[in-house]
Amino acid sequence: MPAFDFEIVYLARHGETEWNREGRRQGRLDSPLTQKGWDQAQRLARFVTTLSPTPDGLSSSPLGRAIATAEVCSKEIGLPVVVVDDLAELDHGRITGMTSSDVDEAFPGELERREEDKYAWRFPGGESYSDVDARAARALHQIGAAGAKRPLIVSHAMISRMLRRDLLGADPGVATTWRQPHDVIFEVDVARRKVVERPF
Repeated sequence: MPAFDFEIVYLARHGETEWNREGRRQGRLDSPLTQKGWDQAQRLARFVTTLSPTPDGLSSSPLGRAIATAEVCSKEIGLPVVVVDDLAELDHGRITGMTSSDVDEAFPGELERREEDKYAWRFPGGESYSDVDARAARALHQIGAAGAKRPLIVSHAMISRMLRRDLLGADPGVATTWRQPHDVIFEVDVARRKVVERPF
């Protein structure tokens, strides 16, 4: 497992977006936060003020939905948002913007092939979890190198799985099955390789 000099890492996801609500894959493209998504961002920000130990850094994916969520947190906790390009969501390639039924029509059998090995399977014209895992490790090293010991990281469902995997040294295949809801912070104790799920 890569060595990370963190005490605690707080992993959060952006608020719900229009495409989340419609069941469309977003990847590197963006859609705006819904009203529910803005409410989730506000609740996240308020919840972060109750965390102990308190975050000493705030990093975000470069995608708009994550930055919007992180900026709400920034106003509440008084930490600047540091954009880390490697925190961008897994690139869904030609499947971006599609629902599952759209994918089945455009790429017959592809979702079934994905189930055979999610970690290695690559979105047509996009990335695999393996690709994103390498980016996640780079992002964590960049955040640590900047001096944060207890960072709050606002990112996305898929890359968050790999962030957690890298911090815990978990099996890649198992990590692809993990969830990152919009209304949960994962508190990762890196030294003890323990994670606590904190709904808000």
